Amino acid sequence: MHSISLYPAIATVHSISRRVNSTKKLQIRAMRAVVQRVDSASVEVDGRVVSKIGPGLLVLVGLHESDADYICRKVLNMRLFPNDNTGKGWDLNVMQRNYSVLLVSQFTLYGVLKGNKPDFHVALPPLKAKPFYESLVDKFRKAYQSDAIKVTMQLDSAQPSNAEES
Repeated sequence: MHSISLYPAIATVHSISRRVNSTKKLQIRAMRAVVQRVDSASVEVDGRVVSKIGPGLLVLVGLHESDADYICRKVLNMRLFPNDNTGKGWDLNVMQRNYSVLLVSQFTLYGVLKGNKPDFHVALPPLKAKPFYESLVDKFRKAYQSDAIKVTMQLDSAQPSNAEES
């Protein structure tokens, strides 16, 4: 990632839901998101900008079978921005400021070290991750302004990619 001007604010969001299956074993499914306030952010692949935003939130999303509604709701409603009218520093969310959100699929958020070697077996495999990412993007677009949600990969949905838009 390049061209990221950072505010001094990072938040980590975890979604944890517990399910009890028929044998009464507890399953924990979680999604991880690292949320960063930015003046601007862009993602480059092979020297080509694939997506960028102005002021808003850069969200690194670790994909795992979990509650995407919770992550969407939390990210969009986190009060991370100052209110110029009242002078309060942590008062407004991204929607109230009319800012953008850049969603980046980041499987490495589920990495663990086994000795000196990283292991990513907990992250969703690519064949499951892409449709899950698409559904997460869809939830964000339905909950906020569709054109304010930027993505880093071509989606299969009928909606055109917003890569290379500002």
